Amino acid sequence: MDGIQKKVNDFNTKYNLGGSIETRFIDLSSEIGELGKEILEGTNYGEKAFSKTDNLESELGDVLFSLVLVANCVGVDLDIALKGVLKK
Repeated sequence: MDGIQKKVNDFNTKYNLGGSIETRFIDLSSEIGELGKEILEGTNYGEKAFSKTDNLESELGDVLFSLVLVANCVGVDLDIALKGVLKK
């Protein structure tokens, strides 16, 4: 994930997005909510089996981008974090 973290950091720097950890976390929460809405729509709010929506991939990308921004903001290497989780 080093490559992803660097890409996001470069993008963030290029466009001078800034933002505190609090702002980053609220943005991540918002993006997770939007992803949840896509999942609900993909099941017609629980009425059918899941079917991928047109916006699902974009919303997953938004969540990933926001999560990486949070990790970068607090200095967490996501590769190390994931390795720790997989060892549990």
